[in-house]
Amino acid sequence: MIKNYIKTAFRSLQKNKGFTAINVLGLALGLATCLLIVFYVVDELSYDKYNINASRIYRVNEDLKLGDNKVQYAVCMAPLAQTLKNDYPSVENTVRLKNAGGMHVKKGQESILENKVLFADPSLFDVFTLPILYGNKANALTEPNTVVLTVSMAKKYFNRLDVVGKSLITDDNKPMKITAVIKDIPEQSHFHADFFISSSSFPESNSPEWLRSSFNTYVLMRKGADYKNLESQFPALLRKYSGGQMQAELKMNIDQFEKGGSYFRMNMIPLTDIHLHANQTGELGANGTTQYVYIFSVIAIFILLIACVNFMNLSTARSSNRAREVGVRKVLGSARKYLVAQFLAESILITLLSVVIALVIAITILPAFNHFADKNIVINAATLVWLIPASLLAVLIIGFLAGLYPAFFLSAFKPIDVLKGKISTGFKGGALRSFLVVFQFSISIFLIIGTLVIYNQLNYIQNRDLGYNRNQVLIIQRAFELGDHAKTLKQEIKQLRGVQNASLTSYLPTSMNRSTSIFYKEAVDDPKKSIFPQTWKVDEDYIGTLGMKIIAGRNFSAQMPSDSNALVINETAAKFLGFTDAINKTIYENVVSITSAGTKTLFKPYIIVGVVKDFNFSSLRDNISPVVMKLGDDIGSLSIKVNTANLPALLTQIEDNWQSLTPARMQYSFMDQDFDAMYRSEQRIGTIFIAFTTLAIVIACLGLFGLAAYAAEQRTKEIGIRKVLGASIANIAGMLSLDFIKLVCIAIIISSPFAWYFMQKWLQDFAYRINIEWWVFAIAGVAALFIAFITISVQSVKAAIANPVNSLRSE
Repeated sequence: MIKNYIKTAFRSLQKNKGFTAINVLGLALGLATCLLIVFYVVDELSYDKYNINASRIYRVNEDLKLGDNKVQYAVCMAPLAQTLKNDYPSVENTVRLKNAGGMHVKKGQESILENKVLFADPSLFDVFTLPILYGNKANALTEPNTVVLTVSMAKKYFNRLDVVGKSLITDDNKPMKITAVIKDIPEQSHFHADFFISSSSFPESNSPEWLRSSFNTYVLMRKGADYKNLESQFPALLRKYSGGQMQAELKMNIDQFEKGGSYFRMNMIPLTDIHLHANQTGELGANGTTQYVYIFSVIAIFILLIACVNFMNLSTARSSNRAREVGVRKVLGSARKYLVAQFLAESILITLLSVVIALVIAITILPAFNHFADKNIVINAATLVWLIPASLLAVLIIGFLAGLYPAFFLSAFKPIDVLKGKISTGFKGGALRSFLVVFQFSISIFLIIGTLVIYNQLNYIQNRDLGYNRNQVLIIQRAFELGDHAKTLKQEIKQLRGVQNASLTSYLPTSMNRSTSIFYKEAVDDPKKSIFPQTWKVDEDYIGTLGMKIIAGRNFSAQMPSDSNALVINETAAKFLGFTDAINKTIYENVVSITSAGTKTLFKPYIIVGVVKDFNFSSLRDNISPVVMKLGDDIGSLSIKVNTANLPALLTQIEDNWQSLTPARMQYSFMDQDFDAMYRSEQRIGTIFIAFTTLAIVIACLGLFGLAAYAAEQRTKEIGIRKVLGASIANIAGMLSLDFIKLVCIAIIISSPFAWYFMQKWLQDFAYRINIEWWVFAIAGVAALFIAFITISVQSVKAAIANPVNSLRSE
């Protein structure tokens, strides 16, 4: 019986090639899109799950509020890890990681900059699953100046893997002994490193400071232990260990500190939640967001629904074509259940063909999708374990659900009505069909509006006045490698033709280097009269090089020695301090002096000499926070404002100056490119969103094309009579199109409020955002109407120009 169902279904599909092609193509495109989105979502949700003990690993975060300033940190104080391991039985082990900021490694005469470098404790391999291929984890990172490297780096520098005992030579000619070689860290990890240097190589690793945080700290809980219970003990831990230092430095205990409205807290986040739920200061890499996982999941469901709606619409629209078949079968004794089974078999067969084609499409375009999404998704054995069963299940579920209504609808025809020709035909005969057209075009218009909003927001980010000029600013990285010669290089470069200005500092709006300090309005420890701003060390050319605007006072001056105690602040800092006129006001920095007698808190006075217009130095999702700039000797980077028509020649001159001072390779970037990198994820999401929206519209139009064809086919005689009576081609095309255009207009009215609400929610994540204008809905509506009209017109015009003799000669 099943064999007969399949054979009959196959013959029916062969007989109606147009119907089959539209359904298979629509479903295949929808399923391929869904499959790509599933790959993306699974990839995002799989971060850090490669660790065997992933469910028991947590990271400790810090939350600090001082006055009106709130900061969330992904780092903690140096002694915390060992304290947790020693004092709390529920903790099995701990490990600390710290970003080393990169290092130069010598390969022959070449010095190569490596950026994926972390300091790590010896317990690294007891907490994380990082398989060691060569070496022993017991002594891998126990000694200073030892390093563990990945397979890729072993091949890169030695062309072999068995390199334990050999040494890497860094830029300062310091040898680093290789103690282990590990597998490359999986892509689905919230941190990536090619080199792990022993934490004992870092001077601050044994710091007793409980008020200074610089280590990403991870805790491996014992089996069955509740991390929330440990988290509840953190306040007592902070009082015990940091209370004394707070009393010494701030002249107050934690209770007094919190009484003033401030707080210093710690919390824990599961390892597998970090990638999608953490965006603290001090992260080891760029994390994702659950928002886009939800958005893409919803898009996948929408596209699949559109494809399924196409199938249901086309199947019921063909009712008149199948009615006589159903009538004859029933007259010959076929039961309704067998007819239902027959139609479901056709539906499942179409779905099977669609799934096979969808798999081919998805696998074929996966490399292009990886490029746009910045992913490295591969189809391997682990993928096939869930992909094959999921595909088979999709065939049954989608085939059953999409074919269920058409099967019961068609099998319900009464033989006597069918054979007398009383079955309602034409587009007007199906209210549910009209509803489904409205439904799928509502989804398409929703996606069009969403695409326009995302595009406009990204365009706004690209063109917004950031408070500084990022164009034509060349940044030479790691200028500190020049030591005392860094200032010499700056002066030499300023003399070059085509260079407008240059500044030495690593504190740039587009860099990751950040530092904070506490400033008070008075020389008294009063959190209510304090701010916790970004505190940047710059030089006198910084503001001019970046094109910042002084709105009050003046810039730093090299001719004024007193500027060593001067500050230039941003507008937000002035507001936080409560100053309407901040010029010549004195504020005090909290400075801790460490001597043999202990620690002592000092209040160092600074005079505010200038106020700059607010500038963005973090994501536009965040409000601008207070910034205080003071003169300092930070030589991390050299920023060069250029103005030349021959940039390659100028770059060559700058490189020559660099090479005259050091053999190391000059590393550089442009500030506008660094800025674009900050928003690359949003740009990628925008591109993917546009692609998926286009596919959704194409699939909806395929269904509309098929419906228009069947509507025209069922009104063939009516069209013939109208033409005989003098109707023009335009009249007939308009008549056939009007019913569909009405439904698209209804879809516009329904989808617009929903699109406005949800896109407004998405924009709330941006501190600086666009307003959704009326023309966005107008463009989306006109676009939907235009696309629908063009799709329908193809069939309408074809029907209108047909010779009426062919349709009326049998009458």
